[in-house]
Amino acid sequence: MRIYRFIMPLSMAVVFAACSQKGSDTVVAQSEDEIPVVDIDVAHTRPVDLLRSYTANVEADNINNIAPAMSNRIRSIAVDVGDHVSKGQVLVTLDAANADQQRINLELTEREYNRAVELLNIGAGTQRQVDQLKAQLDAQRTQYDNTMTNTVLRSPISGVITARNYDPGDMSGQLPVLTVGQTTPNVKVVINVNESDLAVIRNGMPVKVVFDAYEGENFTGRISRIAPALDITTRTFPAEVTVANPQGRIRPGMFARVEINLGVRDNVVVPDRAVVKQNGSANKYVYTYSGGKVSYRKVELGKRIDNSYELLSGIGDGDTVVVSGQVRLADGIDVQLKKD
Repeated sequence: MRIYRFIMPLSMAVVFAACSQKGSDTVVAQSEDEIPVVDIDVAHTRPVDLLRSYTANVEADNINNIAPAMSNRIRSIAVDVGDHVSKGQVLVTLDAANADQQRINLELTEREYNRAVELLNIGAGTQRQVDQLKAQLDAQRTQYDNTMTNTVLRSPISGVITARNYDPGDMSGQLPVLTVGQTTPNVKVVINVNESDLAVIRNGMPVKVVFDAYEGENFTGRISRIAPALDITTRTFPAEVTVANPQGRIRPGMFARVEINLGVRDNVVVPDRAVVKQNGSANKYVYTYSGGKVSYRKVELGKRIDNSYELLSGIGDGDTVVVSGQVRLADGIDVQLKKD
């Protein structure tokens, strides 16, 4: 009797064995992961405006502290913070008891001086006595004028009250009673310029200034003063920006953003889609493509230009960069290009 043997292919044996198990479903082998598909673009060099941005608070163009020459009791304060004042306006009145006594002494000395002059004219007095009383009278008049100046305090400028440190009844002390800031026709913003930019910053340079209080509105300012010494802690130079404020719309304390154009430079620009943020850090990176593989490049961003980024480092002119499909990428892996 001839025996026939049937040899089952391995693939059928697997299926048969799987189907023969009670309650089991058919097992289908999974295929390997597909190679990541990416889209690419080319980085290129182009002229980019060299912009520097700074933030600071608005300050009055000129500030005067209103205070007496010596401590005295405050009788009245005619203004409060935010009030506009004019040059020469009475702001503070202090106790005048000392001034009143000086006035009485001054009037007495003045009468004695006039009497001495009359006696000299009729030959009954001496020139020495007249001269002594004249010197005494001048000294007392000067003292009285100074006391009156420090009894009624006036504003030396037109501006706005920016600080008030005392109330009526207080004794004036080390702090000024009031501070007056001149906000028209100009205000100023003091920024800290990077040491590396000092060579191109100059007085008179125009700048753009924006304020949160006036969203969408641009103001023009100018560099008006650059500090002669470097701040060794921050490695910056304070620079003063003057902004025209004829209507007084800009007020001290407002938050300002200052933008300075330092010229044009050639830098690499890539589409914004090419820049990826590293999870858990502030690092930014870009994948480059060459010969079917991708490489990881850490980059330093410059300014954003529409839908692109200026790169200060990490990518060269003509490098091929990945602009989509970065989620599945890792340094050095194979990829395939997206078909059009």
